[in-house]
Amino acid sequence: MITARNVRYEVGARTVATGCGGIAALHMLACKLGLPEAIDARLGLLKMYLPYHESDHVLNLAYNAVCGARCLDDLELRRQDEGYLDVLGARRVPDPTTAGDFCRRFDAADIRTLQSVFHDVRKKVWAQQPAEFFEQAIVDMDGVVVETGGECKQGIDLSYNKKWGYHPLVVSLANTGEVLSLVNRSGNRPSHEGAAVEVDRLLPVLFDGGFERVLLRGDTDFSQTKHLDRWHADGRVTFIFGLDVQPSLHVDVDDLPDSAWKPLKRPAKYTIKTQPRARPDNVKQPIVVARGYKDIRLVDEWIAEMDYRPVACKRTYRLVIIRKNLSIEEHGARLFDDYRYFFYITNDWESTAEAIVFSANDRCDQENLNAQLGGGVRALYAPLNTLDANWAWMVMTSLAWNLKAWYALLLPAPAGDGPVATARREEQRRVLRMEFRTFVEAFIRIPCQVLRTGRQLVCRLLGWNRWQDVFFRAVDALSKPLTSRPAQVRAMPLLR
Repeated sequence: MITARNVRYEVGARTVATGCGGIAALHMLACKLGLPEAIDARLGLLKMYLPYHESDHVLNLAYNAVCGARCLDDLELRRQDEGYLDVLGARRVPDPTTAGDFCRRFDAADIRTLQSVFHDVRKKVWAQQPAEFFEQAIVDMDGVVVETGGECKQGIDLSYNKKWGYHPLVVSLANTGEVLSLVNRSGNRPSHEGAAVEVDRLLPVLFDGGFERVLLRGDTDFSQTKHLDRWHADGRVTFIFGLDVQPSLHVDVDDLPDSAWKPLKRPAKYTIKTQPRARPDNVKQPIVVARGYKDIRLVDEWIAEMDYRPVACKRTYRLVIIRKNLSIEEHGARLFDDYRYFFYITNDWESTAEAIVFSANDRCDQENLNAQLGGGVRALYAPLNTLDANWAWMVMTSLAWNLKAWYALLLPAPAGDGPVATARREEQRRVLRMEFRTFVEAFIRIPCQVLRTGRQLVCRLLGWNRWQDVFFRAVDALSKPLTSRPAQVRAMPLLR
């Protein structure tokens, strides 16, 4: 099938084109939300504009990531792309050196100011969503190790897994996948450090944005018990945190009667739409047996609950316990049985114990977000030489991921149960869940010819992909003014 032989290349001297034609639509989104003006009004880092403004630098780094860049030096590719500059209406954009200098102008207060600008903008996107969108905001938090091979980067240290680098904190909104807050820290800092401070900053943003309730989730490192009473005092806040297995607590759980335990039945991971497929042969297990490795196999799971008051708390909370019964095997023969406990502390007394466990397990989806920020967006990356400069880089580059989420949330998806409405909502959900590199290939890296006609800038697409109808619906929606609430209430596809 691959038969091309006599290939000839020519330069189209009078034709201006770019491989990133979709970037104009994303810039339409930023301008529609008033992002450039908000950045220039509140972020005063430059004394003179020769010729760049603060918004030029911030959007330059975000758009660089959206175009599939892998490092800071890829900004030079954007500078040399005449079509890219034309679709943005720019004569030039900052080069890598200038962008690095801009990042080094930031201190912690400036980065907080930039994040507050993003919060004001995201509220405009939330305001377009239906009423059910605001029932509950689910906030996840986790720490991520950003490894670096540099030796002269201020703030690096050895992390818990013996890697040199930084240990940023990522706080995200599970409903939409947005990055709500990102805080860079030295590599040796504990995962939970500063998480309570970020939660206290974000709660007013979420409630002011229209959410009725907020659910906080985190693993065992984030069960900061001294803050639980304060969060519980606000009746709109619930939490589910993992809890470390302590000897005294282990003894108390061992003393629970048998009647307190019941089997935990997990739902199927997916629904079979046609016929079940035969499971392929397990290649790993025979190797484990043949080499005599110790094999820990899950037999079953049991669930129970009890009242528990942490030492730092004045109130009693609900403790949900999972007991995993294990079989320890070697050479395929069972050696002995064992069990392990997993604890979840919550102030939710209405949901079932199973629902508490499944919600806590859903927090693991943030690992996918962290992987996208690290490998797709390249926001979890340390190209500069100071802690605050790398923090600024992370925040500005992670804007690329948030732009993707806002792009999906503003896609028109009508209400109703008809086939068209259902298909539109499914498309919106798929764009919201889409991996970053897939989004770049589908919506950004679209080859187009750039034409200036009269007072218009025409982007003539030169290629086709299966997402082009969604792309044109998004462009059409971005050309219309924002509203405080959509005229029709529709089902919002939350991330699950």
